[in-house]
Amino acid sequence: MTAPSGARTVLYGTQALLSVIDGMARQAHALLDAARQVAVIGVLRRGAPLADRLCTRMMERYGLPQPLRLDLQVKRYADDLTLLHPETQLTEQAQHAALDLRGHTVLVVDDVLYTGHSLLKVVDYLARKQPAAIRVACLVDRVTTRLPLHADVVGVRLGVAPPDIIECHVPPYEPDFRIELVQPDRPR
Repeated sequence: MTAPSGARTVLYGTQALLSVIDGMARQAHALLDAARQVAVIGVLRRGAPLADRLCTRMMERYGLPQPLRLDLQVKRYADDLTLLHPETQLTEQAQHAALDLRGHTVLVVDDVLYTGHSLLKVVDYLARKQPAAIRVACLVDRVTTRLPLHADVVGVRLGVAPPDIIECHVPPYEPDFRIELVQPDRPR
């Protein structure tokens, strides 16, 4: 991760986030409990290991059978929220081209829900795979979506205005599990 410069504040450390993940697993299991087939889809990068954590917790605590586990590569913003692509890019992997999700309840997992552009692209893509339902889980909801989208499962809601940045540090991409608020250096 290219770390933007500026003041940094750890909002949630590892221990606090383990409790947050437990709460998310409880919420997600309640949504998925009646589903006959479950697919958990992580949004690369940090949504993938978060999806693994949620699956593990739901299987350990609530007896969820092993769900279908996939990841999707979606990109619009860099970690410092600079725009990389004018439109959100979703890269379909070859093994997903013939994916049939009919009858599955899908849980999409991402680290931060910001403007909603990435989520919209993912939901549109998955809807074409004809799942029974699509649910969304995010570790952080910034409460600033620009599109009529929401997360069904939210770890924490952080009303952080631009240009401040929420950074989710998620192993294996970073050594420790935490959420930081970054207040970039501003020109004087």
